[in-house]
Amino acid sequence: MKLSGRNIPEPVKAVVHLGSRNYGRLTAEQRMLPSFLICGGQRCGTTSMYRALATHPAVLKAVLHKGVHYFDVGYDRGLRWYRAHFPTYRQAARIERDLGVPVQTFESSPYYMYHPHAMERIATDLPSVKLVVLVRDPVERAYSQHAHEVARGFETEHDFAAALALEPERLDGVTEKMLSEPGHYSFSHQHHAYRARGEYVRYLRRMAEHVGRESIHVVDSHEFFTKPEPVYDAVLDFLGLPSPTEVGAHYPVFERHNARPRVPLPDALSTELTEHYAPYNEQLAEWLGRTPSWLS
Repeated sequence: MKLSGRNIPEPVKAVVHLGSRNYGRLTAEQRMLPSFLICGGQRCGTTSMYRALATHPAVLKAVLHKGVHYFDVGYDRGLRWYRAHFPTYRQAARIERDLGVPVQTFESSPYYMYHPHAMERIATDLPSVKLVVLVRDPVERAYSQHAHEVARGFETEHDFAAALALEPERLDGVTEKMLSEPGHYSFSHQHHAYRARGEYVRYLRRMAEHVGRESIHVVDSHEFFTKPEPVYDAVLDFLGLPSPTEVGAHYPVFERHNARPRVPLPDALSTELTEHYAPYNEQLAEWLGRTPSWLS
């Protein structure tokens, strides 16, 4: 019986990945570094965008994982470890000869958008990198994240309102501690910041301070899912990549990934969150120079 990537036992996957990373470290100097990153936001369609970009003939994804999580929780492993995750220059050169256009590689780690040290690290190690960010209705995003964390076993409080109520206590002083101790890890900061994650403009401003506004492309996920081809074309243009049809390929099949069924959000809680996000949404619209879809 032939095993696919989906039904290979997890212990076997772990061994294969360990061997691949060890080999990757030995050949680190021969490997590419990413020219762009999908770095957020969480539960905003990053998996769908990752898979769409990974189908492009001139794009090579990270070898083992969608998200390497180097600049947030793996930075102590060093740049050789990071490079081990990417394809070789030789592989890229073969494709470039066939296509006649430069090949790029990338990864997608949505926590990069939120980790207090990630942007500074990215600017230091990848000074020419471009960042792709997806945003959606922050109320729906928060509700979606809670359902996702519960499903993965990372959230023990199954009631969304109760989890929101716990958020201030869970995150109290955490960012300050992470800033003062760069190696400090907080599980709640990564998995339980439901309300805070939707305050997009705060994180976008910090990104721009480190990499420059011109190096950031923001995608409205509602527009991506309702009219994917022009949104996809705009991302390719930002990255300096040709349209798929220009290199003898077709557009990908655009799909939603990781969507989870949920009961409707109670009106009172939806209203409370909408009011919380109102000033952030107003500032986001000003920062983007356009009105987000959820306000239209």
